[in-house]
Amino acid sequence: MTGASGTEYGVRILRGLREAGVETHLVVSASGQLTRSLETDYSKDEVEALADRVWKPTDMAAAIASGSFLTDGMVIAPCSMRTLGEIPSGVTSSLVSRAADGHLKERRRLVLVTRETPLSLIHLRNMTTVTEAGAIVVPPVPSLYTRPQTVDEILDQTVGRCLDLLGVHLDRPRWGEGDLAR
Repeated sequence: MTGASGTEYGVRILRGLREAGVETHLVVSASGQLTRSLETDYSKDEVEALADRVWKPTDMAAAIASGSFLTDGMVIAPCSMRTLGEIPSGVTSSLVSRAADGHLKERRRLVLVTRETPLSLIHLRNMTTVTEAGAIVVPPVPSLYTRPQTVDEILDQTVGRCLDLLGVHLDRPRWGEGDLAR
């Protein structure tokens, strides 16, 4: 989790992975901690308790910093524009961007829930570069075909898409199924 708005996305992804029995490793940047405190009532300990392992964002010697650390994928949610900018440049200053760099070089799944609007040309170019390198950029844009009635439904739809991209499929509304098949 980095300092962009959207802490709730990261929290819900951790909950979904826990529900699916997936081992999780969490890194929250200093800005991510600040954003958590401004946007939510979650304590640092409550968020960290959702993960199997928590790493310090400055621990560049952490196991997850190495491409030899096997994972099924990585999600940065929310992903700040700063973090997005570090990843395609290969100049990583934090454990989050270093682990992301490792995922790209090892051709592992990397999902970036970028949170900024409007997007500048620099943001778009960084998104293009990481996409060309193998990442998947998932701006949290609501799918209105599900006819969401609450903010929770909007958040859960984006979280479900992120989990699908990791191969974790929880029950959620999908196009062409049930009431959506009109």
